[in-house]
Order: sequence, then C-alpha cells, then structure tokens
Amino acid sequence: MKNSIWLVLVAGFVTGMGNGSVFTIATQLTVGREPFSEAGLWGADAYSPFTFEGFGNWVMIIFGIAFVMILGYALKLHGIREGLQEE
Repeated sequence: MKNSIWLVLVAGFVTGMGNGSVFTIATQLTVGREPFSEAGLWGADAYSPFTFEGFGNWVMIIFGIAFVMILGYALKLHGIREGLQEE
C-alpha cells in the first residue's frame, strides 16, 4: 500500500472528480440557476458551496475524496487477498 499512495491519490481524484463533474452538470441543469443567489465566478466565491460555481466544485471535491477512499480500500483488500499485506 505504501508504494501505491500516488496511484491512489491521482487515479482516485481524477476518476472521482470526473464523475463528480457529470453529476454536477446533471444537477445544475435540473435545478437551474435560481436556488443560487450568485454565480460565484470570482476569487474565493468559486469555492463557496452556496454559489453556483462553488456548488459544482464542492461536489467534485467530495466525489474525488470518496473515490480515493474507495480505491485505497480496494487496494488494501487486494493486498490482503494476494498475501502481500497483513490485516
């Protein structure tokens, strides 16, 4: 597991944020711009979950973290199964 930390981080975040962007677009197309008071296109507003852009960024970050955890757990179980790592 120690040797694959970069694999887990990079592959997990790229895959998770890619899937999160699809979920974000579908959600924003369904809901529209109305629930958000601001677009959040400038500066730190882009990372506020209460703006249109910030909501999308936070969804992608959460999906990225979730996929990193899933991939890390899967590789840990794979190592246990192959006898490369102890429980």
